[in-house]
Amino acid sequence: MKRILKPVTYLLAAIYFLVDAIFAAIAAPISRWMARHLEFKRLRAWIRSLPPYPSLCLFSVPVILLEPIKPVAAYLAATGQVLSAAVTFIIGELLKLVLVERLFSLTRDKLMTIPAFAWAYARFTEARAWLQATEAWRAIRALSGAARDMMAQARAWLAGGFSRLATFRD
Repeated sequence: MKRILKPVTYLLAAIYFLVDAIFAAIAAPISRWMARHLEFKRLRAWIRSLPPYPSLCLFSVPVILLEPIKPVAAYLAATGQVLSAAVTFIIGELLKLVLVERLFSLTRDKLMTIPAFAWAYARFTEARAWLQATEAWRAIRALSGAARDMMAQARAWLAGGFSRLATFRD
């Protein structure tokens, strides 16, 4: 039984990590946009003033509150509510990762003074580097780049079409 459960556990952990990595790639630009456009100076100053362990507590809040979204989405999918499951999963995961990204960028230096956190972050960074070195990751990145290029071309084509239509009407 242990022989069967060990590979299944590794597979589930890999899928879980892969999903987080994919969503993190989406959440990072959203987080940077928020940092540029939404200024919460007093909140940011308060977060930066926290000592290391309270920073860790604050950093863990979005994870603790929003990580249960995954099983909720799985339950919704299992009960046949696939669209609700997808929306719940996507919004919950993006919200969690954006909040974690913002909090990490504000508290990174203090969090790295905590030895256990620094060790865990180093393992996370190694695992992410390994994942990004895989053929599957490179294929996904190539496909997303191609999709992004197609969207930019479609947007340009539509913008050109609308400007031609406005010229035609005048």
